[in-house]
Amino acid sequence: MNIAKVDLNLLVYLDVLLREGSVTKAANQLSITQPAMSNGLKRLRDLFKDPLLVRTSDGMTPTKRALELQPIIRDVLSKLESCIQPDIEFSPATSVRTFRIMTSDYAESTLLLELISRLAVLAPNISLDLITPSDVTFHDVEQGKVDMAINRFEELPLSFHQKVIWYDSFSCVIGSDHPMRHNFDLAAYLKGQHIWVSKTGFGVGVGIDPNEVQKLGWVDAELTKIGKQREIRVFTRHYHAALQLTKTQNLIATLPTKAAKIFKDDPSIIVVEPPFDIPPIALKMAWSALLHHDAGHIWLRRLITEVANAMNSEPQP
Repeated sequence: MNIAKVDLNLLVYLDVLLREGSVTKAANQLSITQPAMSNGLKRLRDLFKDPLLVRTSDGMTPTKRALELQPIIRDVLSKLESCIQPDIEFSPATSVRTFRIMTSDYAESTLLLELISRLAVLAPNISLDLITPSDVTFHDVEQGKVDMAINRFEELPLSFHQKVIWYDSFSCVIGSDHPMRHNFDLAAYLKGQHIWVSKTGFGVGVGIDPNEVQKLGWVDAELTKIGKQREIRVFTRHYHAALQLTKTQNLIATLPTKAAKIFKDDPSIIVVEPPFDIPPIALKMAWSALLHHDAGHIWLRRLITEVANAMNSEPQP
């Protein structure tokens, strides 16, 4: 096929169609009429010899071929946009930009606290809008409505850019007067009562069933491997709440070590190693290809990396 005969605007149409999953929404996004977008979809189907989007009970569903094309086309368009855009330098000292970041309580309590301190010096007029995972969908990030997602992800869409910020081990937090503090072995761990802290992802969450151990996350998955199960009394999504409960209720919290470090100087708690192996977890940042070449976004990503590297060089509790 001679690419000179291909209307490259069709690639823009396909990119928006796959992001919106709707001819009407895609037309509105590009400020064209719905018949014009429908005609564009017909031409795309002829070009790729594939239906691309098929109407199902869930709406317009992309075909396997469309899903394969999506990250490729997004990357091509992103690079083309960066070539066309004027090369404008980003000045953090004078910028008044607001960055919207989806972040879990874990990342907010650790990485983001340090990032905010650094921003106060380097970019005093920049604002952060920190959004909880339940308020955001993959679609929001993909469209660039949210600048970045920082969390622990098991999988991400192929169209996303991503970077590991750090790997974190696990620690156990107990009250300084906990009856098992002097003999914290596996038997004591299993005899105690526990606080579970969620590994939040995207979208609205649902309640927890204590009997569905396979859905409880890394700690309980490792216990299952050795044929053990802990007694969980409290389920929470907040690390600060978990740490406070260890001080007042004789409960055990098994947390990522950087979260446990928040209260390392508090004399009313003790941070100890778990009495069994738990693989480290990866904290990642993910962002849309639409923002990959944005000068301000590049600056923020580099700053986050610098902050994380500095935190990684600190001694563990």
